[in-house]
Amino acid sequence: MSQLDRISLLGLRAYGRHGVLPSEREQGQEFVADAVLWVDTRAAAAADDLSLTADYGTLAARLSDVISGEPVALIETLAGRLAATCLADERVAEVEITVHKPHAPVTVPFRDMSVTIRRSRA
Repeated sequence: MSQLDRISLLGLRAYGRHGVLPSEREQGQEFVADAVLWVDTRAAAAADDLSLTADYGTLAARLSDVISGEPVALIETLAGRLAATCLADERVAEVEITVHKPHAPVTVPFRDMSVTIRRSRA
């Protein structure tokens, strides 16, 4: 496999209703997502052509729609859906998704709650 480049979309914020507790489904909360894509950007760079690489503007809108869309119980499930959205672009060979749930209903002080997954076409 050729050397792949990274495109990072960090700190995407969207409101969703994900969680195990009924209150999380009813009230919702903000989620933060990071997506790191592994892409061969050489052709796009040589031609200076956006159509030859992953368009992070379009991707950001699609990821936001997933977060704001159909609720799931686990952020692991949400991360999987976000990864599948990224991999739907044939130029993306691999993706790492981190879903942060900064307002998770945890009874002790914490800075962040997150799940990170990595998925590839193979």
